[in-house]
Amino acid sequence: MRLSIPPLPQSSTVNAAGRLEVAGCDVVELAREFGTPLFIYDEQQIRERCREYQSAFGRVPGTKIVYASKAFSCLALIQLLAEEEMSLDVASGGELFTALSAWFPPEEIFLHGNANTRDELHWAVRNEVGYVVLDSLAELEVLDRVAGEAGRRQPVLLRVTPGVEAHTHEFIQTGKQDSKFGFCLADGVALDGVSRALEAPNLKLEGLHCHIGSQILALEPYRKTIAIMADFMAACRDKLGFEAGSLDLGGGLGAAYLGAEQPPRVDELAETIVTATRSEMNRAGLAVPRLAVEPGRSIVANAGITAYEIQAIKTIPGVRTYAAVDGGMSDNLRPALYGAEYMAVIAGRPLEEPTASVTVAGKHCESGDILVKDARLPDPARGDILVTPATGAYGYSMASNYNGQPRPAVLFVKDGDARVVIIRETYEDLIRLHQRIE
Repeated sequence: MRLSIPPLPQSSTVNAAGRLEVAGCDVVELAREFGTPLFIYDEQQIRERCREYQSAFGRVPGTKIVYASKAFSCLALIQLLAEEEMSLDVASGGELFTALSAWFPPEEIFLHGNANTRDELHWAVRNEVGYVVLDSLAELEVLDRVAGEAGRRQPVLLRVTPGVEAHTHEFIQTGKQDSKFGFCLADGVALDGVSRALEAPNLKLEGLHCHIGSQILALEPYRKTIAIMADFMAACRDKLGFEAGSLDLGGGLGAAYLGAEQPPRVDELAETIVTATRSEMNRAGLAVPRLAVEPGRSIVANAGITAYEIQAIKTIPGVRTYAAVDGGMSDNLRPALYGAEYMAVIAGRPLEEPTASVTVAGKHCESGDILVKDARLPDPARGDILVTPATGAYGYSMASNYNGQPRPAVLFVKDGDARVVIIRETYEDLIRLHQRIE
């Protein structure tokens, strides 16, 4: 029986034993075999989302679908993305190293970041990444020198801050004027950035980049952003003689975390972006540039779940009931960081009627380590496997060893088979880099 709980992976069903299955794998059995906390990804759903983006934007030749690896990254996923002919956004030397270690085509890599070091820029140039997205004049100058030393003319995009405030949490708004990212349009800062990039002898400015935020559930901010970017592109043409051949509109499309949330579909996003780009470029008298979009969350969030084992039930009369699990903010920082909300499901009894309001608490020494507040669940018990859906994005990638907690294992599941793509850390791993004082 298929489960009608939208945040769960599309392949989620209830098996003959009455337990939750994902891609033909019994989640309770997976927890017993591989331990908890445990990240479980539906591999086929990730592939289908990649193909959905490729198909939806396919009517604009040359459009690049650039997966934002900060959402979740590992060698197996990057290999999958290469097989699906995706491009890749990396935001640090570590993410770049991971991509190159997975033999991802460097020409399809976009390096972002507001504070890239000289070593990171050198690493990118030496490995001939497709684009470096310039974030400041300081980075522009360093990259120009590094590229010159390497004898390479490095292709770049220049990140513009369009001044659009997407309707999302302030911590994940990136396009407003007061932002640490990019060149703002005020006082000619962005125009000066374009001019300096054009003058740099070892850089090849191919286009512009912008990004307005994350977990966006409306399409209007994209239309507004494209109109602003078209005006700026026209100014670049008129004042500097530069016509941008590429326009990267960033990512940000949201995912469903709660049953009532309905993010725009990928085809709706594509229709909005393509139609607005053609209309606004025509208005500004510009040719339609090559497009790029950078989905991350919308590809992996709902493909992933986290399984925990309940360790204790604590009822405070007249206040609330807590179910304490063996993970928490070390594997899902989002609730503590900016109040992200999740659902919860008892994997062994997903169809049982909820009878209790339960707050799912993590095991860490922080009062704010709450994963789900006031979840409606059937009476939970110690030993139950509790699942939080939609943890495929910004779960493992933000994981830490706080309180000496080893990071979880990660599985890919498909057609009834499970494979480990990240091994669970051990206590030995926690001190592997430590040095004793002799």
